[in-house]
Amino acid sequence: MKHFAALIQQLELSNKTNDKIAALVDYFSSANEKDKPYVIAMFTGKKPKRPVSTALIKEWAIAESNIPSWLFTESYHNVGDLSETIALVLPPAKTEIDKPLQEWMSDLAAISSQNEEQKKEYILSTWNGLNTSERFIFNKLISGNFRIGVSNKMLVNAIAKQSGIESSKIMHAIMGKWDPSKITYQQLIDGAHVNTDNSWPYPFCLAYALDTEPENIGKPSQWQAEWKWDGIRGQIIKRNGELFIWSRGEELVTDQFPELHFLKNELPDGTVLDGEILSIKNGQVQSFSTLQQRLNRKTITKDQLINAPIGFYVYDILEYKTEDIRLKKLQERRKILEKVIADLITTDIVKISPVIPFETWENLGALRLTARQINSEGIMLKNINSTFHSGRKRGDWWKWKINPYTIDAVMIYAQKGSGRRANFYTDYTFAVSDGEKLITIAKAYSGLTDKEIKEVNAFVNKNAIEKFGPVRTVKPELVFEIAFEGIAESKRHKAGLALRFPRIARWRKDKKVSEINTLDDLKQLISSVSLAPEEK
Repeated sequence: MKHFAALIQQLELSNKTNDKIAALVDYFSSANEKDKPYVIAMFTGKKPKRPVSTALIKEWAIAESNIPSWLFTESYHNVGDLSETIALVLPPAKTEIDKPLQEWMSDLAAISSQNEEQKKEYILSTWNGLNTSERFIFNKLISGNFRIGVSNKMLVNAIAKQSGIESSKIMHAIMGKWDPSKITYQQLIDGAHVNTDNSWPYPFCLAYALDTEPENIGKPSQWQAEWKWDGIRGQIIKRNGELFIWSRGEELVTDQFPELHFLKNELPDGTVLDGEILSIKNGQVQSFSTLQQRLNRKTITKDQLINAPIGFYVYDILEYKTEDIRLKKLQERRKILEKVIADLITTDIVKISPVIPFETWENLGALRLTARQINSEGIMLKNINSTFHSGRKRGDWWKWKINPYTIDAVMIYAQKGSGRRANFYTDYTFAVSDGEKLITIAKAYSGLTDKEIKEVNAFVNKNAIEKFGPVRTVKPELVFEIAFEGIAESKRHKAGLALRFPRIARWRKDKKVSEINTLDDLKQLISSVSLAPEEK
């Protein structure tokens, strides 16, 4: 625990990628061998079952610290993290407990089946044996929620540097299903377990945003252009008579999309397809808001199957006849993919993502501007000689997205952030005008510089009108340009609409509140977006 707590502290204190990688390399070079798989599991989002509810943990902490609940709530709002708040308010430890991380994880798994009194006794005795930083880690182990700025790529790069194993192999090894209590660190990173599970996906190949004119990346003949679809990136795997569907978020989502199960009978064994899960109706790709009706559903209703039918646009083929073909050139993989898709009996649900023919960059640029008419986000550019590498490799694949929608809105609510931003108001709610009223349309917390955050924070402190728990109502004076990728009707929001990926584009200090957009502006935008191409 002490070793792991020291790692977390190092990771939280640094904003530099190289420093974080160095801290991870040092940890994996010296930590207890049985602890390492648990750390990898936590950092890759493989959460164990929560053994104790948050409500009980909070209740016991308030009683143990002997403070009123209102003071605990105020402390939580100021700190911004429940685990840290509990660690800070508890009285000093009277004993000292020092156990390896894997023992703590084993203990927590064991108390899941115990009654409330037994759980309480264990939690209180543990708190009494740990210092503040160790308590914080222990509380995080209970919740399984480690948000410390360590991406999968950063973790993989650190393990690769420490072990000398290729990062692509490590990425493949740590994805999917494995139990940290039943595998050693060396077995895990060696991928000794990979071939035992037919479902293993490959690491996804990702693209960089095109940050230059397309003329600067080479001749058009060197590039394959495709539409960039706005859905859920996924891999469909057929091995040994079984079918598996993985999302890019490393979730096994086979049961969520029964429309694709026919591939179990039609795909040849040893096939892995990469593509986009979309809602497709009458041959037309639907908006992402339509697809959302089908996501994260334990059961699929008949209405959902009718209103948001699923299809799969195939981008690439990664495995063919059990052979890993990711190192073949894109143009070679494309020929194999075309043959596999042509052999399917059912072709109205699974389709190959079409190549966009173009002779000049100017010609392709004009086509790109029509992307929203088919619910596309823009154009993908792939070098015809590129391999299907793991993660991003600059120069191979580019995403040339269309410019986002933008509106001007006024900030009316603010809330403090968490972690390093716990002392600043960084989460904002924005509104547009509806006659004489202001009506909320989006929340956003990214897009401002550190200097601007401090300016907004000072404004909130001086101009807060009302207080609702951690939220402050502020004078409607600050106008911001909000960028977003899409808009759709929504019964869940007061405005009757929802914005996709809202973020702050810039602070419009040059604009007054009287100049912000109206709700009617947004409703007209919805009408424009929802029209099919032939209706426009």
